[in-house]
Order: sequence, then structure tokens, then C-alpha cells
Amino acid sequence: MSADNSTTPTKYELTDPDVRLMLQVRDGSAAAFEQLVHRYQARLTGILEHLVPGQGQAEDLAQEVFMRVYRARESYQPTAKFSTWLFTIANNVASNAIRKLVRRKEINLQASPSGQNLARPLDDMAKAASGLMPTRELARSEVSEVVKLAIQSLGDRQRTALLLSKYEHMSYEEIGQTMGLSPQAVKSLLSRARGNLRDILQPYMQLGLRPPGDATGKAAPVNASLPVQTSPSDDTPATGIGTS
Repeated sequence: MSADNSTTPTKYELTDPDVRLMLQVRDGSAAAFEQLVHRYQARLTGILEHLVPGQGQAEDLAQEVFMRVYRARESYQPTAKFSTWLFTIANNVASNAIRKLVRRKEINLQASPSGQNLARPLDDMAKAASGLMPTRELARSEVSEVVKLAIQSLGDRQRTALLLSKYEHMSYEEIGQTMGLSPQAVKSLLSRARGNLRDILQPYMQLGLRPPGDATGKAAPVNASLPVQTSPSDDTPATGIGTS
């Protein structure tokens, strides 16, 4: 073990079993790495399905994230919860993938047909965001499809913050570490994301009107003609962890 690795357990090592597993990976345990992959693969793939447009990419990107985790094992330091560190890497991988798609003009904001592990939270998000119970009987699959389309309509940062908050139950501080933002900027970002999602979903929950998009399910950006006003702190990276 290198001299930089302290023998005094950190608070994360004491409280987070996944940090302890990653420390075993750092020490050469293949079994510990397999256990982490088993624990996080479905969650990671589900998040990436929403972060990166287009079908069939989420699994490949999840594999890339795990490859980066493994390559970084020898320098790993438990300065945050393991999930925060992992999703920091995932956010960077997703951002890189989106930039490549933009350069190749291949972005198609189509809701993923999979992501069954997120179906129930999507139903809950639709009702919470609209503030209303459906005025007609809605199939769960229909609700999930519409909410996916609505989430895809959000800007990249709003979408990322919302998914990490809703599905990974991250705090403002943890989301800030993941995205390179201050906790206050995250709070503001989530507030705008929830407001935008509510505006998109309310017509659907009340009248059955689907979010903006064509017959193929392609979503139009939210308030495309009205740029979202951000405070300077929203774009100021925090001095947190990160693996690019």
C-alpha cells in the first residue's frame, strides 16, 4: 500500500460498506469489484438511459464507468461516499458522450423504452410534479413513458440533478460533489427542474396532453425560446472529487 494511504479509517470507511469494498478493490480484490458492479450496474444503467439520448448506449457507458473505476483503483481515496464518487465518474462519462453526439449531430431526444427499474419512481414523480391526481385512469406504462419524455426535455444539468436527487437520494452536497457545483447552486437547479417538470406534466395529468414532441416521441426543449436564468454560482465548479 502506498504511503499516501492513511491507516486511520475515514468517516466514509466507517459508515459506507461500499467504500470498504472499494478499498478492497484497491488492494487487489477482484471479488470486491464484482460485488460493486453487481450492486450498481442496474442503477447506473438506469440513470445513464436518462442522461444520454439515443437507444443502446447506457449499458456501454456503464461499462466504461466501471472500467474507469477499476483503472483508478490504485489511487482511490475515500473522500466521499462511494456512490458520490461513482456518479461523478458517470456524469463525466455522460457529458463526454453527449459532446460527441452533438459534434456528430446524432442527438435524438427519444425516451428510452427500457429503464424498468425506474418505473415506480417515475409514476410518483408525475403525480408529485403535477400536484394533481390524474383526472382519468392512466396505465403505469403510459405515465412512465410520458415522464421519461418530460425528463428528456429538461436541460442536461437540471436532468442530472433531478435524477440523482430522486433515484439516488443524494443530498445537495453530494449532488454538488458529483456535478462540481455548490450546494446552494444545486438547490436552485433542482427548484427550476421541478418547476419545469411540473409545467410540462400538468397538461398531461389534467387533460391527457403529452409533452411537446413529434409522433416518434421526440421531445422539444422546455421553454426553448426562454433561456433559463442562472446565477453565477450555478456554473462555478466546487473543489470536489472527479474523474474525467
